[in-house]
Amino acid sequence: MLKVTLKKSKIKATKSQRETIRGLGLHKLNSFKVLEDTPAIRGMVNKVCHLVAVENVDQ
Repeated sequence: MLKVTLKKSKIKATKSQRETIRGLGLHKLNSFKVLEDTPAIRGMVNKVCHLVAVENVDQ
């Protein structure tokens, strides 16, 4: 499981990056979601890695 936290504003992010953040379920700064560690989620996180913080979480 991955804990993904939005750490930087998405104001100057591209439209594609904003949609990716929305797809991860993040809305406001410091909001977080605990998501499954799948290749699709990893790809989304890599796309916006400069805006989010990722931690491994044991279930």
